[in-house]
Amino acid sequence: MSENQTPRYNMDTMPLRGRHIWIVIIASAGQFFGGALAILVGVIAPLIAITHHPGLSSWLQGFIFSCGLIGIMFGSLFFGRLSDKYGYLFFFRLCPVLIGGASLWIFFTHSIIALTICLLIIGFAIGGAYALDPSYVSEIMPKKWRRTMLGVSKATSGLGNILMILVAWYILKTFSDPGLWNRLFLFLTLFAAVTFLVRLWFVESPEWLALHGKVQEAEKNVQHFLGKDVYIGELANKKDQLIQTQISHKDIFTRGNIKRVVLSGIPWGCEGMGVYGIGIFTPVLLLALGLIPEGGTPFLRVVESLRFTLYVNCFVMTGFILGLTVVRRFNLLWAQTLGFFVCAGGLLITLLGYMDHAAVWITLGGFLLFELALNAGPHLTTFELPSRIYNLQERAGGEGIASALGKLGAIIATFIIPLLLGLGGGKLVLIVAIGILVLGGIITLITGPKVIRKL
Repeated sequence: MSENQTPRYNMDTMPLRGRHIWIVIIASAGQFFGGALAILVGVIAPLIAITHHPGLSSWLQGFIFSCGLIGIMFGSLFFGRLSDKYGYLFFFRLCPVLIGGASLWIFFTHSIIALTICLLIIGFAIGGAYALDPSYVSEIMPKKWRRTMLGVSKATSGLGNILMILVAWYILKTFSDPGLWNRLFLFLTLFAAVTFLVRLWFVESPEWLALHGKVQEAEKNVQHFLGKDVYIGELANKKDQLIQTQISHKDIFTRGNIKRVVLSGIPWGCEGMGVYGIGIFTPVLLLALGLIPEGGTPFLRVVESLRFTLYVNCFVMTGFILGLTVVRRFNLLWAQTLGFFVCAGGLLITLLGYMDHAAVWITLGGFLLFELALNAGPHLTTFELPSRIYNLQERAGGEGIASALGKLGAIIATFIIPLLLGLGGGKLVLIVAIGILVLGGIITLITGPKVIRKL
C-alpha cells in the first residue's frame, strides 16, 4: 500500500468508531420507547383511578394497561414480515411517526377509548422497533462488539424508565394537577419527532440489500454509516450462502424440540412478570405495600411514589451494567437460574417486611435486590438463550416462539395485577410473583442441562 493510499478496513474486524456509537444510539430508540411507555402506564394508572375514572373495574384496567404489550407482540411480527420483503428503512422511520402521532392524540383527549386505541398503536410501533432496531445494530457492529452492543441497546430501556420518571415527577410536582396525566404523553411525541429526524440520516439496511443481491449498494451504505475507508465484509457473501428451507413453527414442536421450546419460552414468560408486570405497576405497588410515607392526598402520594420508583430504576440500570460486565462471564444457564432465585428471594424479603411491618429500608431493600438481580440475569439471558439452543434452520421459528411466549407472559402479568391488587392487595401480587419467578428458575435448572451441556 502506498503512502498516500487510503487505508481500508473490513467492517467485521475494524476497531470501534464514534459512528458505531452513533448508530447504537439512534437504533436503540425502540428499547427507550418501551421503557418510557412501561413507566408512563404505571404512572397514569393510579391518576386515572383517583381522578376521572374511579369506577373502572379491575378487568378493564388490566385490559387497558396491557394494550401496549399486545401491540408490541403483534407489531414485532407484522413489521418483521414486511421488512423482510420490502426493506427496513421505511418501517424504521415509520415507527417513530406512529408513536408520535398516537401520543399526540392522547395529549389532546381524556377519553379512555382513545387511550386504549393509542396504547395499541404505540405498542404496535414499539414492537416494530423491537424487530428492526437490533438488525441495524448487529449488522453494522464489528464481530467482537456485536453481543456487547446489542446488550447496550437493550439496556437503553432503563434510560427510558429514568427519564420518563423525571419528566412525570417534575410536571406533576410543579403543577399539582392529576388531570395532567394525558399531557405526559407529550414526552413521547417530542422524542419520537427527534428520533424520526435523526433517522433521516439512515439508509437502507446493508444486510437486506446484500441478501437481495445488491452488494454494491450495500457497500455504499456501509461506507455511508462507517466511512469511505471501510469495505463490506461477510455481507458480500450473503446472497451466495446456502439457504436451507426454514422449519415451520409446527415442525419445532414435532421434531423432539419440546424441551428447547420450554427452556427458551417459559422462563422468558416468567421474566415478563417482573420486567413488565411489576415494572409497569411499580408506583402502584409501592403505594399498596405502604412504602410511601402516609399523609397528604392520594395524588401527592402518587407523586411521592415516583421518587421511590426512581430509586428502583437506578438499580435497574445497575443490574444492566452488572449483567453486561460481570454476569455475562458466567455460564448462561447458571446466571439465569441464580438470577430467578435471587429475584424471588428479594421479593420474599419485601413480602416478609411488609407482613411484619419492618423498617421501610428492609422492605424496599428487598424490592431493590429483586430489580438488581432481574436485570443482571433473566432480563438479558432470556433474550440471548434462544439463539444459543437452536440451529440455523430452526432459529427463526424457535426465536419467534420464545419471543411470543415471553410477550404473552408479560401481557398476562399486566392484565392480572390489577385483579390481584383488588383481591388481596400488594401481598397477593408478591406471592404470585415469587411463585412465577421460582418456576422460571426451576424450569431453567431442570431442562437447561438436558438441552445444553456446556454454553
